[in-house]
Amino acid sequence: MTHRHVNILGTRGIPAAHGGFETFAAKLAPYLVAQGWTVNVYCQDDDGRHTDGQRDIWNGINRIFFHASRHGPVGTMEFDLKCARHVTGEPGIDLVLGYNTAVFNLPQRLRGRRVLMNMDGIEWKRSKWGFGPKAWFFLNELIGANLAHVPIADHPEIARHVSRRCFKRPVMIPYGSDLVEGADPGLLAPFGITPNQYFVSIARIEPENSILELVQGASRIGGTIKTVVLGKLDEQNAYHNQVRAAASDAVIFPGAIYDQTIVKALRFHALAYLHGHQVGGTNPSLVEALGAGNAVLAHDNRFNRWTAGPEQFYFDSADAVADRMAEITTDPERRSRAKQAAIARHAESFRWDQILSAYEAVLARQAALA
Repeated sequence: MTHRHVNILGTRGIPAAHGGFETFAAKLAPYLVAQGWTVNVYCQDDDGRHTDGQRDIWNGINRIFFHASRHGPVGTMEFDLKCARHVTGEPGIDLVLGYNTAVFNLPQRLRGRRVLMNMDGIEWKRSKWGFGPKAWFFLNELIGANLAHVPIADHPEIARHVSRRCFKRPVMIPYGSDLVEGADPGLLAPFGITPNQYFVSIARIEPENSILELVQGASRIGGTIKTVVLGKLDEQNAYHNQVRAAASDAVIFPGAIYDQTIVKALRFHALAYLHGHQVGGTNPSLVEALGAGNAVLAHDNRFNRWTAGPEQFYFDSADAVADRMAEITTDPERRSRAKQAAIARHAESFRWDQILSAYEAVLARQAALA
């Protein structure tokens, strides 16, 4: 049998401490090791504790470290370039998570390597980017879709979008999350909230996540129900100041919280989860809300409707946010149906065992061709 070896690039590494791709890699890599794969995961060394190319073994996974001399997006590009150069000397096939620096992966194809790439979202459409970054992301989307032997999309709409960029049919595998069946309600006390007496939003505070509309709507409903808006606020950011100015006393801004035990409790005990994302595929935070059995109030678009399903609540304006919040608050039967539908939707499409086995099957087919 062909020896199965995969190199995972495009994340900041494992164990997960950052975003969705890191969480995914931290799930996929141990799963593949248990299936008999040899797995390399490239990790960004932010502290300079490792020399470039230094290796260790973590839970049976080979970690390879590289350091970026700069911070922010430029540092990420430097790290991605170092990894792409290094991996050409490694055995196996390559799984690249994200296409933002796909141009760096061209040498892998030129050397005959099998490359799979997760075509995450439609980054160049995000309103926060100026012309230069949008052009960079658009170019790399085109390159990634065409250089990858297998483009992977996490949402049917992303798959349709990618298929228009290349002559391949992308493989559609959504994001996954754990089923959450309980969380410590005592963790809510520092925020001055109690179970089922608040809404929660967990997202970056930026226009494309509809945070302003959510805060405006929440500030109109009155009553004792609170709205907790997680995320970092910067006084130098005009949009952040708009969000603050729109908030009534019922809106709580606890800042960014990275302790996942606390985040899980805030999500699990919420009256409903607020999801304002306007672009993107199968958003990890929305999938996690479904896994926690949340009723969901989401921005009304094709991405969110496919992910969350028809039984959830949707909005297209601040007024609609207020109307749906009032409905969620006053109609326990409708809210209960939404919660049950969330659990059913999660079981149908977003369990980790489904997601990881689908990835392993795709990787196995490519390993056999390498």
